[in-house]
Amino acid sequence: MQPPFELRVLRYFVSVAEELHFGHAAARLFITQPSLSVQIRNLERGLDTPLFNRTNRGVTLTPAGEVLLGHARELLSAADAAASLTRQAAQEPGQKLVVGFQANAAAELTQAALEAYRHNYPGVQVEMRSYPFRDPTAGLADGSADVAFVRPPLPEFKDLRMATLFEEPRVLAVSEASELATRSSIKVEELLEEPFIARKAPEVWRDFWLATDARHNQSPVIGSEASTVDECFEAILSRRGVAFTQSSTQRFYSRPGLAFVPVTDLSPSTVSVAWRHDNEHWAARAFIETTQFTALSAPPPHTTLVT
Repeated sequence: MQPPFELRVLRYFVSVAEELHFGHAAARLFITQPSLSVQIRNLERGLDTPLFNRTNRGVTLTPAGEVLLGHARELLSAADAAASLTRQAAQEPGQKLVVGFQANAAAELTQAALEAYRHNYPGVQVEMRSYPFRDPTAGLADGSADVAFVRPPLPEFKDLRMATLFEEPRVLAVSEASELATRSSIKVEELLEEPFIARKAPEVWRDFWLATDARHNQSPVIGSEASTVDECFEAILSRRGVAFTQSSTQRFYSRPGLAFVPVTDLSPSTVSVAWRHDNEHWAARAFIETTQFTALSAPPPHTTLVT
């Protein structure tokens, strides 16, 4: 469903929210006060909620207005950055951008961000490059990728920078032949004796996907190790163990014999767009801005935006 507002109307809303006075905001925007009032009323009608409390004493934001203000500022900032980067792109065409990723990258946001980027920057050749578990930075650590979709925590290095896009739950992937597949939900403490498929990855990332911090100081039982998502699922289907994965995996990697069980006491998986601080080229910065704007405009299903 499309958001019930345009960037122009969001600018009107932010002006009123900052001035808390329709007359002052109208003067700042160089439009008439009646026209501004109509635009804000239409916005409220589209959102089906009041954004301002209007009294004889003045104007204040409602709780819904406070929420929208934060997102509106981010959207407008991203739009302004996109316009600036587009002007730079027009002066320097023919660039190549390598986007690193693992598994389903950023779920449905991946394709939406790529389509938006290719539409706005048609002169840039985009290459999507997949990386195994051993490199959770998806090519950023060795510089083989310009930007990447990643899932922290990552091994630290000096030039790594990240911007959070959204969070999604972690779930348990099991064989349909397992008794666990019949459960409507499960807790980590019920899995302490269950063999797990460990990722062949740096310790901080391996431990996150084994949920070692939720195991009450009990070491996980390792049934097998895997270098890729496909290897992990083959091990699960062979009944060598189970594994935690992001909930969007069910939509992108569902296959016969595989089941997914919600985990009630596990922290979510965070999805970020990441880049190297020493890569200041406009094509990379434009991808970051486009991805953030897309996440705010059309977040994937069953996710939580982090602002």
